[in-house]
Amino acid sequence: MSTAPVLAATGLNMKFGGLTAVSEFSLSLAAGEIVGLIGPNGAGKTTVFNMLTGVYKPTRGGVTVNGVDTARLSPDRIASLGLARTFQNIRLFRDMSVLDNVKVGFQPRRTQSILGAVLRGRAFREEERRIEAEALDLLNLMGLAALRDALSGNLAYGQQRRLEIARALASRPRILLLDEPAAGANERESADLQALVREIRERFNLTILLIEHDMPFVMKLVQRLLVLDHGETIASGSPEEVRANPKVIEAYLGQEAGA
Repeated sequence: MSTAPVLAATGLNMKFGGLTAVSEFSLSLAAGEIVGLIGPNGAGKTTVFNMLTGVYKPTRGGVTVNGVDTARLSPDRIASLGLARTFQNIRLFRDMSVLDNVKVGFQPRRTQSILGAVLRGRAFREEERRIEAEALDLLNLMGLAALRDALSGNLAYGQQRRLEIARALASRPRILLLDEPAAGANERESADLQALVREIRERFNLTILLIEHDMPFVMKLVQRLLVLDHGETIASGSPEEVRANPKVIEAYLGQEAGA
């Protein structure tokens, strides 16, 4: 496994007026890692994701994706460097089918022009067949193939989470940011999701950064953890090191978890 960072953040700060949401956040992800970002509600975790993906431009600090400085890049250009994400608040096209939601994720990889789509020539039809076949493969991986024609808004919550992951994978990212993928999952669903995250990491050669509140889920899955509290990084290290850190116990995990 290469130790060269595929995603790096240095001294990120984000201020909204007089409020500092994130202060001096730094991160370096090596290819193939699964790293967790945890902390209490309002700690700044999703703000970090928004800075990494270009939704927010940091007040100070910088981000590189696969060695490219993203300071002047739009979110779609950053995504084209190989960075994809899911959202804390699921963002599916609720009135579109499950299959069509995944096909939307292929947009950055399409080669046919608008004119080609209008004329629906041979090259366009061949690309559509390829995209549909790949989308169905992703739905099969997520256990959603039988629901291909269902409206995404009618899926159960956990199924919507999986559909959002499938759509993110459609762009063939090298780095995947997952925002609370296990939210609302029961114990068995969490175990299944752990196996799925490991499988997609291996199958697609991914590096994964995830935000999660389900501590048993994240502790068993990740290699490293970073802990935010009020926008500041209060701990980093292996799950065992973080679990035993007094600052983390006080701020987040609680005395029982520390014990």
